[in-house]
Amino acid sequence: MTRTILRGRALSFVRAPQAIDDAESYVYLEDAGIVVADGLIEAVEDFAAIDSAGAIIIDHRPHLIMAGFIDLHLHYVQSQMMAAYAGSLLEWLNTYTFIEEQKFSQQGHADAVAVDFYDALIRHGTTSAVAYCSSHPRSVDAFFAEAQRRNMLMVGGKVMMDRNAPEGLCDSARSGYDDTKALIARWHGRGRALYAISPRFAITSSPAQMQAARALAEEHPECYVQTHLSENPAEISRSMELYPEAPDYTGIYEAYGLLGRRTLLGHCIHLDHRETEVLAETGSVAIFCPTSNLFLGSGLFDRQRLVEHGVRIGLATDIGGGTSVSMLRTMDEGYKVLQLRGQRLNPFAAFHMATLGNAEALGLAETIGALAPGRAADLVVLDAGATPTMRMRMATLETLAEELFLLQTQGDDRAVAEVYVAGARAKSTLSGL
Repeated sequence: MTRTILRGRALSFVRAPQAIDDAESYVYLEDAGIVVADGLIEAVEDFAAIDSAGAIIIDHRPHLIMAGFIDLHLHYVQSQMMAAYAGSLLEWLNTYTFIEEQKFSQQGHADAVAVDFYDALIRHGTTSAVAYCSSHPRSVDAFFAEAQRRNMLMVGGKVMMDRNAPEGLCDSARSGYDDTKALIARWHGRGRALYAISPRFAITSSPAQMQAARALAEEHPECYVQTHLSENPAEISRSMELYPEAPDYTGIYEAYGLLGRRTLLGHCIHLDHRETEVLAETGSVAIFCPTSNLFLGSGLFDRQRLVEHGVRIGLATDIGGGTSVSMLRTMDEGYKVLQLRGQRLNPFAAFHMATLGNAEALGLAETIGALAPGRAADLVVLDAGATPTMRMRMATLETLAEELFLLQTQGDDRAVAEVYVAGARAKSTLSGL
């Protein structure tokens, strides 16, 4: 068995930081050796304490090694339509998104987009993500096949939508159920693939389809459920028109048994007190998508209020409503959103969300999200001096917190020096780099 030792500074979280000086929430080693074998981390120790005999040593000093980034909400089928000019969510969906997603009925289109999508994730240091595919089963097959080729842990699913969208995108309650059932059998648990039952949102799923989604969730409790909630005031109003018996938007998903600890809810911006309490009681995850929320003018996520009420929270890019595949850029915009809320997000909390926090939201903290024995060797190597501007700023920095804040405010794919997936180099082996 070949052992590889990655040498460099190492940072890994053990719990959510309570403040910028909460040093007990993480482990930081100035000169670490991360021992990797068979795709897993065997040990993380001071380099001087490691028996390196017979091992391959890769020296990444002075760079910072962390668990790879995890993105909890994105649409891989929207990769080619980022930065599409529109005034609001519903206009954006009808003018660009639904048109773009219809292309995935074409032979070969999903395969080509999947390659570019995964290349983009790796360039930006993301090693796992949760994705919406299109309503076409072939888009799901392409998504998981490419993930399997790269040995990446990915979560995804076919969008279920049977109304209020172009005919070329709509399934039916029956076909949405049948297609999803077949895709779960084909992909869930195959390699590192995990399936998410994916009714797009209340506007595009009829009561019959919501009932079909409920049946799928009950039949497959091992799968995730993902959908959108309270992103935009017009979306909320339209949802309530379609489901007038519901007490609120959250109540729609609640009535169909779609809330729970494996439920991932994109956005969750405009929640009233009852909705917040329901999310907390069910353990559902509210996902913060700052670049998308700013780009579409949807609103400002209230992280502090949700945390105080015990709601589980994740962080995501939400491409293509989001404007960057980068979790660094996402952390940067998240900081700005919370500044406008009067809620200061310290850099340790930001990087925790993008790694261990998102792994915990998925219930996968024993598998990914940390530098610890037994975890997958899905890693990112960060260079805080990647650009002239960053190097100029680095010359004045004295603390790890300052370095992390520089990475999230000035970093992009250039700050990602290397990426490892299951212990194998992933970024430096991309074509064109």
